[in-house]
Amino acid sequence: MAKVTLSVIKADVGSLAGHTVVPPELKEKANEVLTEAKKDGVIKDYHISNCGDDLELIMGHHKGEDSEEIHSLAWKAFEEAADKAKEMKLYGAGQDLLSDAFSGNVRGMGPGIAEIEFTQRKADPLIVFMMDKTEPGAFNLPIYRIFADPFTNAGLVIDPNAHAGFRFEVWDIMEHKKVIMNCPEETYDLLALIGAKSRYVIKRVWPKEEHPKLPADEAVAAISTEKLFQIAGEYVGKDDPCGIVRCQSGLPSTGEVLEGFSLPHLVSGWMRGSHNGPLMPCAQEDAICSRFDGPPRLVGLGFNFSDGILHGPLDMFADPVWDYQRQEAARIADYMRRHGPFEPQRLPLAEMEYTTLPKVLKSLGDRFEDVE
Repeated sequence: MAKVTLSVIKADVGSLAGHTVVPPELKEKANEVLTEAKKDGVIKDYHISNCGDDLELIMGHHKGEDSEEIHSLAWKAFEEAADKAKEMKLYGAGQDLLSDAFSGNVRGMGPGIAEIEFTQRKADPLIVFMMDKTEPGAFNLPIYRIFADPFTNAGLVIDPNAHAGFRFEVWDIMEHKKVIMNCPEETYDLLALIGAKSRYVIKRVWPKEEHPKLPADEAVAAISTEKLFQIAGEYVGKDDPCGIVRCQSGLPSTGEVLEGFSLPHLVSGWMRGSHNGPLMPCAQEDAICSRFDGPPRLVGLGFNFSDGILHGPLDMFADPVWDYQRQEAARIADYMRRHGPFEPQRLPLAEMEYTTLPKVLKSLGDRFEDVE
């Protein structure tokens, strides 16, 4: 059976009333571009969404990962939407488009990308996750819980197909290196890395060689890991990552995948990308970042994927059972905000490199005296 590819490519190209939400006019511009591409056979299907102020393009096709044709299509959609944002004088118009010209691949140009190419099964459910006001490392804890924690994924204990565990591809985004680690064998070593979520991030999850149903060379989860500050050399917004997680039949069930996000854990980002706050799972229509430009939001859209066609979406966090997590996130947000400019609400010094702080230290340079 031919392989299919799901590409999720996102960018902040402009927002209504500050860094809040993508207005419908920008989605319509992207829709015009993707509609034409579907007619021309470039893509099989697509869905346009947003999480907060990030425009998200979800595309099914047969072009494989890192396709110049697909990436060029996304870039064109973002440019059209950014032009509309400039016309409307929206805030942050074209913010994530950090180059004047497309060069064959959007990696390193500002947008975030999560892509998976795989051989179709009898049924292929998957969930596209989108985050706003945070960094790629925000996925570390939930992805670990989904694929390595038996308290979250019961299949690791009772499903013979999943019992052997999974492999984690971890990127060092500062040194531009990667390592693949096996769980459960290297669980503690993996945690030693991914607990430092601002540097070590989970990029992909793979089946093990002994998995009875899935090829070991086809990823079962993928996360965008683009770092805007490394691309631009200055603060231009948080990375706002997206991710794809495949479900069922030797993989975590849909419920086990969602359970990985049941803790509104603290993530970096929020206001000006410089604060810690809880990740709040919410319905797509509620991904409106208003309190202190947040708190950080999470949206999950469920699909069944068939020969490049997207059946869905189902808004996974619209279920009222998640109201408790939202209330808990709101309480955590309130507690964290009371710290104001003090840590741990504000990020530690090492992560404040592209803010006003270096200029403050420079201005005070010769006023510091040795302590006797």
